[in-house]
Amino acid sequence: MTRRLAQVAQKVGVSEATVSRVLNGKPGVSRTTRQSVLTALDVLGYERPTQLRGERARLVGLVLPELQNPIFPAFAEVIGGSLAQQGLTPVLCTQTKGGVSEADYVELLLQQQVSGVVFAGGLFAQADEPHDHYRRLAERRIPVVLINAPIEGLDFPCVSCDDAVAIEQAWRHLVSLGHERIGLVLGPSDHVPSRRKLAAALAVAGALPQERIERSMFSLEGGQAAASRLLERGVTGIVCASDPLALGAVRAARRQGLAVPSDVSVVGFDDSAFMNCTEPPLTTVRQPIEAMGRAAVELLSALIQGGTVPPGELLFEPELVVRGSTAQART
Repeated sequence: MTRRLAQVAQKVGVSEATVSRVLNGKPGVSRTTRQSVLTALDVLGYERPTQLRGERARLVGLVLPELQNPIFPAFAEVIGGSLAQQGLTPVLCTQTKGGVSEADYVELLLQQQVSGVVFAGGLFAQADEPHDHYRRLAERRIPVVLINAPIEGLDFPCVSCDDAVAIEQAWRHLVSLGHERIGLVLGPSDHVPSRRKLAAALAVAGALPQERIERSMFSLEGGQAAASRLLERGVTGIVCASDPLALGAVRAARRQGLAVPSDVSVVGFDDSAFMNCTEPPLTTVRQPIEAMGRAAVELLSALIQGGTVPPGELLFEPELVVRGSTAQART
């Protein structure tokens, strides 16, 4: 019992005495705190006291495109914890190849009468993909918050890392090291964050030949293939749109007998888990996951409670993290 009190108290950010008052039905606890404690019990897998079992926690869908890229579990942890503190229970929906589609997940969430949905990556970030299931959510007036790309024509609030600033930081870092032949590895052509990164690269570089721009699926293997083509064209620095793409670029360099960073410098994007443990440790642009995740939940909570949120997209400043995958260009 003591261990349960301590875990729930830590999850919610309240005292064990407060948790005890909720579990024993005692007064002196706000409705929000009380709901947060009950949600934490559900999340941690503890059974509710008999007298509280009739109170179902409010459900929120958390839709992710995958869990292989460490950035998405990181978002899930922050968002899930923040939802619990708001008295909301996350329902994790992860897409797999050949599995349940995003549209099917939306149908399931609607059947569960969810209070809202957070999308962190997914079809909404690809302009050419079908967006009918998002329109269905809008028609049903389900609160929705998007992370890292808006949907044109739909007024969902959006929380994003500033792609333009990210590219400027990475590009100027390589230029400061003397690199002149810099290549860019992006996601698919309809991927909105990749479009923004490309526009920023063209702006900061002044002119960027088409042969220094490669596109790929967001995977290590895709990054390796794209980077191999860039290396064959003589680039000495590569800026990538994700950390897995950057790790693929490091592998591509080694397969061609090149050393990172003495022959080729590589910069990633996200600063996802363990990027400081790679060989060499990866220089990357860090997304402020904690701040972005909490902001997304605050926006969603405000909508669920019937409030209004500021229009437009909230842009969060990224941070360049310099490690061992970048170095002075050879003269």
